[in-house]
Amino acid sequence: MKSVWKVTTAAVLLAGGVWAGSLLNVTAEGAGVGSQPGTADDPVVTKSYVDQQIQKALSGGAVTTPVATATPSPSSAPTATTSPTTSSNESVIVDVKPGQTLIASAGAEFIVRAGKAVIFSQDANGVADLTDGKDLLNGVAAPTNHLLSFPRNGRGITVQEGQTLGLVVMVRGGYTLK
Repeated sequence: MKSVWKVTTAAVLLAGGVWAGSLLNVTAEGAGVGSQPGTADDPVVTKSYVDQQIQKALSGGAVTTPVATATPSPSSAPTATTSPTTSSNESVIVDVKPGQTLIASAGAEFIVRAGKAVIFSQDANGVADLTDGKDLLNGVAAPTNHLLSFPRNGRGITVQEGQTLGLVVMVRGGYTLK
């Protein structure tokens, strides 16, 4: 008798769960669960759509297609290449190969994103690590993902000795790749 009671209770609970789930599904369809992306029922939009709508509103209804801009890349020639940025807030990605040195202009900021870098300085003073609040002297390893500030010309970073891969550095401000 006890096993019949358990089976009956399990069947009633299972049927109740299926019935409650079907009620929740019917009420959730109005919230956009079954709608297709890109329709009026889908509240999620992409950044490009928002940008197009802003351009449309600003230009009085005409939609302009955004033009892709080329990212400046440093020259692979062994001679020195100077690439100052036009704006102090513009960031440029620079690839530094082993044997090359990335020299900062006064006021430039670097963030080493990939690779092992070493601070390069021609004088006794170093580079300000703004993330840790330290002064990094010549020959000290530059930590990745830290904001480095270069107050004067002639200081920079280079690839650590023995590394076969180069560096990927975000640069804000002027720089020279030697």
